[in-house]
Amino acid sequence: MSKPGRLGLGIIGAGKVGAVLGAALRAAEHQVVGVHAVSEDSRERAEALLPGAPILDIPEIVERSELVLLALPDDALGPLVKGLADAGHWQVGQLVAHTAGRYGTGILDPIRASGAIPLAIHPAMSFTGTSLDLGRLRDCVFGITADKMMLPIAQALVLEMDAESTVIAEEDRGKYHAALAHASNHLVTIAGQSAELLRSIGVERPDRVIGPLMRASLENALSAGESALTGPVARGDVGTVEAHMQALASDNVTADMRRAYTELARSTAQRALARGLLTENQTTAILDTLAERGPEHS
Repeated sequence: MSKPGRLGLGIIGAGKVGAVLGAALRAAEHQVVGVHAVSEDSRERAEALLPGAPILDIPEIVERSELVLLALPDDALGPLVKGLADAGHWQVGQLVAHTAGRYGTGILDPIRASGAIPLAIHPAMSFTGTSLDLGRLRDCVFGITADKMMLPIAQALVLEMDAESTVIAEEDRGKYHAALAHASNHLVTIAGQSAELLRSIGVERPDRVIGPLMRASLENALSAGESALTGPVARGDVGTVEAHMQALASDNVTADMRRAYTELARSTAQRALARGLLTENQTTAILDTLAERGPEHS
């Protein structure tokens, strides 16, 4: 016998996120009544994570579902929601949850006139689109946004996926998503630039060199905050920063690498000053060195 309150779940977007969250909700005994999967990869992912779930057109999924999970690219979400609203597909009392970090529930306003209930449940996690992600959800926090009376529904859905949630105000979704992109996407960029620089001097396995350092630095930063900050900028070691800038002025170092190092070093100096790690004079010396040998002067 199924648990009380189980819902007919429709999934629009069987990408890495949609298929995994659908599988997690299915494990909580919600019934997957339909999946929309267009590409071959999406169909294979749906078959692997949601075996036996019917592949249906979007209007049929919406018609069958008590809970619709919209796991779509940000730019596709608004037009789809409005198009289905204009065609009269949304239903009274139907739960509609999207997974886009950028948006709260405002993007789902077109469904309100139909009496449907908008929810925003964004998992702060990088997905592989495989069953491995199901275990990783236990360490994941979802940023949720909903009308006050509906927040318990969003929280319950996240809890059923063995994850945690934190409430994000509608007006704060932009800052929330920017913070996550900065932490995750730019970390990948930094790792790529550093590995490229090491390869340029003949290091064959740069991942072996920077991997332990980056992992330890990240763990220290997460546990101790910016008190874990170290390195030449935080020490006020102007000579070393000057040497770095000279090395980065080489013709075989890309301009984006020089810009990234310079801007992040400036930010690090300013934050170190604010936390009392540097004096005003040390900070000025560091910033002057970065300005004198920044990308615009190389």
